[in-house]
Parts: sequence; structure tokens; C-alpha cells
Amino acid sequence: MVRAALFRPQPVAVEPVPVPEVDAQSAALHLSQTLRFPTISHEDPAELDSGAFSLLHAYLRQAYPRAHAELELEVVGPASLLYTWKGEELDLPPVVLMAHQDVVPIEPGTEEEWSQRPFAGELADGYIWGRGAMDDKGSLIGILEAVETLLARDFRPKRTVYLAFGHDEEIGGDAGAAAVAELLKSRGVRPFFVLDEGGAIADGFLPGLDRPIATVGIAEKGAASVEIEVKVEGGHSSVPPRQTAIGILSRALVRLEDNPLPGGIQGPFRDMLLTVGREMPFSRRLVLANLWLFGPLVERQLSRVPAADSMMRTSTAVTIVDGGVKSNVLPSKATAVVNFRIAPGDTVEGVLDHVRRVTFDPRVSIVEARETREPSKVSPTDSEGYRLVERTIRQIFPEAIVAPYLLPGGTDSRHFTSLTPNVYRFGAIRVSGDDLRRAHGTDERISIEVLVQMVAFYLRILESV
Repeated sequence: MVRAALFRPQPVAVEPVPVPEVDAQSAALHLSQTLRFPTISHEDPAELDSGAFSLLHAYLRQAYPRAHAELELEVVGPASLLYTWKGEELDLPPVVLMAHQDVVPIEPGTEEEWSQRPFAGELADGYIWGRGAMDDKGSLIGILEAVETLLARDFRPKRTVYLAFGHDEEIGGDAGAAAVAELLKSRGVRPFFVLDEGGAIADGFLPGLDRPIATVGIAEKGAASVEIEVKVEGGHSSVPPRQTAIGILSRALVRLEDNPLPGGIQGPFRDMLLTVGREMPFSRRLVLANLWLFGPLVERQLSRVPAADSMMRTSTAVTIVDGGVKSNVLPSKATAVVNFRIAPGDTVEGVLDHVRRVTFDPRVSIVEARETREPSKVSPTDSEGYRLVERTIRQIFPEAIVAPYLLPGGTDSRHFTSLTPNVYRFGAIRVSGDDLRRAHGTDERISIEVLVQMVAFYLRILESV
């Protein structure tokens, strides 16, 4: 009871500042126009439509003349952009603000399900509609609008600011953000902090909480898609063995689903839970303030919620199964792909060992692990960079609870962790349950009001650094 009574929000002093004025019409129009360029990332990099990116770059030069006159621009790799805004004090470590230009394709057959055409950039009902509005051209426009606004006021930052806009984030960023990071590293750049997409202002994130949560990603999961295979003798289905290749494979997949890698309330997820828990009703604070006692109960409860369970452990998802060619033919081979999202503390090699141990059948073999990446390092929450981001969020979104967060997906920012430990993921976009399905899905959109808040956030960040 004493622990619960003391488990209260930490007082944070945030100086009151006026919310920056933003030209909503300009921001909405510029985002609308950028959505008309189908800068799609395909799984095969050779399918890159360089023309679409060139047209986008030409439009950005037209829309933001001051930025392109006063900032140095380099094209890195096929189509990534690196802007350099030199600061007044060159000995200060610079800041890197990130976004990406590319978008995912429209799922074939769903085009007619969109309320507005996916690449028309329509302005309707207070929203800007189109693929990339949320992920991630909204951030790109938010940053450039802020820069253009400040340049119109003859503002110059004390620190040098780099704007890094990758072109292939949706397929890993190896030719884009990774190349930009290597270029900066070769020049000896060691950023004060890096800020990319990832976290958001989330409404209705946790039951019992009537305030939105501003999630700042301090780490992101790794990944591995593991292909497993069963090979046996084929034959006629009229004389089947006790187990077919598909049956053997199915048992292995069930064992993998029933025996996930161990996890728990730890790392960034624990930090988030303890931060948010201080804002909850007393009954929940009683539990969260005493995880030494109630930890197993909380883990069992949260493991039933997919979003929470995925942050507590390395997740397991069977995504592809293939086997058989005809109803009366015994397949000689069956394969499956299992996608793992690897939590900090686990490794790709550890995942492979887990697959071998859990399947425990000599007839099941690992063919390959592809699309692999290790989890990122965990960025500190006691750094000046994190505190600056936190303070800016509180100034623009005073009603939000700011909390660290483990990103289950990946961003371009992971390529920058060798330059600085202070890599943070927060895109200042406000989302509710209905919005989450729109990113990468049908009817992607962003409200003009939310876009204005994003611009205001980046304005304050640039003024603060």
C-alpha cells in the first residue's frame, strides 16, 4: 500500500510556450501533392521507379525554395536525400531529423475499397488521403514545413541540423539510410541525437487510462524469417504413411507456436509500463508498484493482448506454408516460413537454436534464415536528447503522458546507432484504434489538424536545439 501511494507521476517542469503558428493550408497542399508521386518500394530493388522519385524531388525544390537555397542538398544512393543546415556553433554535436520518401504498394484487388484514390492526394472531410500520408510523407512534410517557416523568419540553429530522407525504408533501408549513415560516419559526424518516425500520440492505448500516451521508441526489434522444410518419399495418397510431409511440418509449427521464446516485463516495455502505470487508478498502481509480487499475474494478463505480448518477448508468426500439388499425391516436400521479431537481449543465432530445439525432429530442417537483422541497442532515457524530445512533446501535447517504448517493427534509424547511442523514434502523429489499420492498409489518411501539430512539433524541436 505504501509503494502504491508513493507510485505517482514524477513532477516535470515544462516552461509554458506559445504553440507555434502553422500555415495549415500550405502544409495540407504540399502533403497532398507529394502523395501523387507513387514512390513505391518493391521487394526487388531493381523495380525502383526512379522517375517517381525524381518528380518528387523536383516538387520539393519548388514547394520549399528557401530550404533548397540555404541548405546543402546531396543525393545519396539512387534517391535518398541528405540536407545540411549549418549551425552557428560548429563545435556543437549536430542533430539528425529523419523521414522516408518511399511507400508500400497497394494490395492488389483492394483499389476499389479506397474511399479516395490511393495516389490522388485528395483533400476531403478534413483529411489528406493517400498512400504514405501516415507512413511517412507526413513526417517528411512536417520537417520541411518547419524548416521553411523558420528560414522565412531568418532563423539559424545553433547546432548543425541534418535532414535524412531515405528512399527504401520499406525494404530495409540498405541502399538509402544505411548509405547516408556511412557517409556521415566517414565525415566524423557524431550526432547529439537522431529523431525518426516510430512512436506516436496514441489514444485509448490502455484500458483505465483516459489520457493519450506519447510513445518514444528507445529501441526496435530485430527480425528473422526462418524457412523450415520436411522431405520424405512421395507416393499415392491411397497408401499413406502415418505422417505425411505436411503433417510432420504442421506438428513442428504447432510446437513453435505453443513454445515461444521466454520473455517478461523487462527492458523498454518495463520502462513504459512503470511510466504509464503512475497515471492509473489506485487499484492498478497497487499492482504495478509491486511487480516483485504481482509480476507473474501481470505477465499472464498482458500475454493475452497481442500488442503487449509482442513487446514482452521475441514474437513467433507462421506466415507462409507450402506443400502438395494434387489431392491424391503424397507431397515429397513441405515448407514453411516463420517470422520472428527479435526482442533486445535475444539474437538471430539464438532464434535458430530455439527453432532446432523446439521442433526436435530430424525430419525437419532449417533451409535458411533471411531478412535478418539484430535488435537495436537500447537508447538511454536520461540523456539530454531524450529530455529535449520529452519536453517538446509536453509543450505541444500537454495532455499526453510521455513514455519510452519498444518498437516492434523497424525504421531507418537503426542504421544510425553506430554514430550515437541517442537514437529516438517519435513522429508526432496522433492515432486511435481506427487509424492503426490504415498505415500500410486501405484508406490511409491523416487529418489536417494532426499534420499541423506535427509541423508545430518539428518547429519547437528545431528552435530548441
